[in-house]
Amino acid sequence: MSTRVLATDQAKQTIQQFQALVNGSLTDSIRKLEQLGQTLSDPNIWDGPLAREFRGTVWPEARRANQKMIEELNKLRVEVQKITTDIMLAGGGH
Repeated sequence: MSTRVLATDQAKQTIQQFQALVNGSLTDSIRKLEQLGQTLSDPNIWDGPLAREFRGTVWPEARRANQKMIEELNKLRVEVQKITTDIMLAGGGH
Protein backbone atom coordinates (compact mmCIF):
# COMPACT_ATOMS: atom_id res chain seq x y z
CA MET A 1 0.00 0.00 0.00
CA SER A 2 1.47 3.34 -1.02
CA THR A 3 1.09 6.57 0.86
CA ARG A 4 0.13 9.55 -1.23
CA VAL A 5 2.14 12.72 -0.65
CA LEU A 6 0.94 15.79 -2.49
CA ALA A 7 1.54 19.51 -2.24
CA THR A 8 0.14 21.35 -5.24
CA ASP A 9 1.03 24.94 -6.07
CA GLN A 10 -2.38 25.89 -4.67
CA ALA A 11 -1.53 24.11 -1.40
CA LYS A 12 1.81 25.92 -1.20
CA GLN A 13 0.18 29.31 -1.80
CA THR A 14 -2.55 28.56 0.72
CA ILE A 15 0.01 27.47 3.32
CA GLN A 16 1.93 30.72 2.81
CA GLN A 17 -1.24 32.78 3.27
CA PHE A 18 -2.24 30.69 6.27
CA GLN A 19 1.15 31.14 7.90
CA ALA A 20 1.16 34.88 7.15
CA LEU A 21 -2.12 35.23 9.06
CA VAL A 22 -1.06 33.02 11.96
CA ASN A 23 2.45 34.45 12.23
CA GLY A 24 1.57 38.05 11.55
CA SER A 25 -1.61 39.94 11.08
CA LEU A 26 -3.96 37.79 13.14
CA THR A 27 -1.58 37.49 16.09
CA ASP A 28 -0.69 41.18 15.81
CA SER A 29 -4.37 42.11 15.85
CA ILE A 30 -5.01 40.04 18.97
CA ARG A 31 -2.02 41.67 20.69
CA LYS A 32 -3.27 45.12 19.67
CA LEU A 33 -6.66 44.23 21.10
CA GLU A 34 -4.87 43.34 24.36
CA GLN A 35 -3.24 46.76 24.48
CA LEU A 36 -6.49 48.56 23.77
CA GLY A 37 -8.38 46.53 26.37
CA GLN A 38 -5.74 47.31 28.98
CA THR A 39 -6.06 51.00 28.17
CA LEU A 40 -9.83 50.87 28.56
CA SER A 41 -9.37 49.05 31.86
CA ASP A 42 -7.72 52.11 33.38
CA PRO A 43 -10.35 54.05 35.38
CA ASN A 44 -8.32 57.23 34.81
CA ILE A 45 -9.01 56.86 31.10
CA TRP A 46 -12.50 55.35 31.03
CA ASP A 47 -14.90 55.16 33.96
CA GLY A 48 -18.53 54.87 34.82
CA PRO A 49 -20.88 51.99 35.62
CA LEU A 50 -20.51 50.29 32.25
CA ALA A 51 -16.77 50.92 32.14
CA ARG A 52 -16.50 49.28 35.57
CA GLU A 53 -18.51 46.32 34.25
CA PHE A 54 -16.09 46.13 31.31
CA ARG A 55 -13.09 46.19 33.69
CA GLY A 56 -14.60 43.73 36.14
CA THR A 57 -16.24 41.10 33.96
CA VAL A 58 -16.16 41.73 30.22
CA TRP A 59 -12.48 42.44 29.72
CA PRO A 60 -11.04 39.75 32.02
CA GLU A 61 -13.03 37.08 30.18
CA ALA A 62 -12.11 38.47 26.75
CA ARG A 63 -8.48 38.79 27.80
CA ARG A 64 -8.32 35.12 28.83
CA ALA A 65 -9.88 34.14 25.50
CA ASN A 66 -7.35 36.28 23.60
CA GLN A 67 -4.43 34.76 25.49
CA LYS A 68 -5.79 31.27 24.78
CA MET A 69 -6.17 32.18 21.11
CA ILE A 70 -2.53 33.29 20.90
CA GLU A 71 -1.44 30.02 22.53
CA GLU A 72 -3.56 28.01 20.08
CA LEU A 73 -2.26 30.01 17.11
CA ASN A 74 1.30 29.27 18.21
CA LYS A 75 0.51 25.55 18.42
CA LEU A 76 -1.17 25.70 15.02
CA ARG A 77 1.82 27.53 13.51
CA VAL A 78 4.21 24.84 14.78
CA GLU A 79 2.01 21.98 13.53
CA VAL A 80 1.45 23.49 10.08
CA GLN A 81 5.18 24.13 9.70
CA LYS A 82 6.02 20.57 10.78
CA ILE A 83 3.46 19.03 8.43
CA THR A 84 4.57 21.23 5.53
CA THR A 85 8.22 20.33 6.11
CA ASP A 86 7.40 16.63 6.33
CA ILE A 87 5.40 16.73 3.09
CA MET A 88 8.13 18.57 1.23
CA LEU A 89 10.79 16.17 2.49
CA ALA A 90 8.65 13.20 1.42
CA GLY A 91 8.57 14.50 -2.11
CA GLY A 92 5.29 16.37 -2.12
CA GLY A 93 7.03 19.50 -3.29
CA HIS A 94 7.42 18.22 -6.83
